Amino acid sequence: MANEKEPTVIKKYANRRLYHTGTSSYVTLEDLAGLVRKGEDFVVYDAKSGEDITRSVLAQIIFEEESKDGQNLLPIAFLRQLIRFYGDSMQALVPRYLEFSMDKLTQEQNQFREQMSKAFGGGAIDALQAQTRANMAMFTDAFRMFNPFAAATAQAQQENQAAPASDDLGELKRELNAMRERLDKLAGS
Repeated sequence: MANEKEPTVIKKYANRRLYHTGTSSYVTLEDLAGLVRKGEDFVVYDAKSGEDITRSVLAQIIFEEESKDGQNLLPIAFLRQLIRFYGDSMQALVPRYLEFSMDKLTQEQNQFREQMSKAFGGGAIDALQAQTRANMAMFTDAFRMFNPFAAATAQAQQENQAAPASDDLGELKRELNAMRERLDKLAGS
């Protein structure tokens, strides 16, 4: 760890300008996104209070990237599910799971690129679609694991579409929701 370089310090001033202390120049969010893409670490501090605001600046970069046409990386269903985890009893597990998943995806990225270059002449699109389906299935299964109630609700909704609703099913849903609320309250205390 002694070989690891210290992260670059960026200061954010009240006028919302970002100052790169390493180059002694002002930078934009796009410049910071470029640093991230190059693998350079940085921390952002509020110039007045000294508070570490790196997380909010990175979130702002993601927001800016998502607002560009054709740059949507985060599916709406994923964003909704992520919002549902805030305040949920599983909230503490989500960051570790997402970090693990992204690390795994990054590790497999080079292998995927090699497969794409080999298949480029003949089934590159098929390979890409297969990989995309496999990744989405992995993410969907993982989120179901973290929120079994959502999976049960989705399954119940599918069953309800196939068969008429009954009073017993409605009662079971109410009981399930009541049990979930009790578990959330217990986990919060």
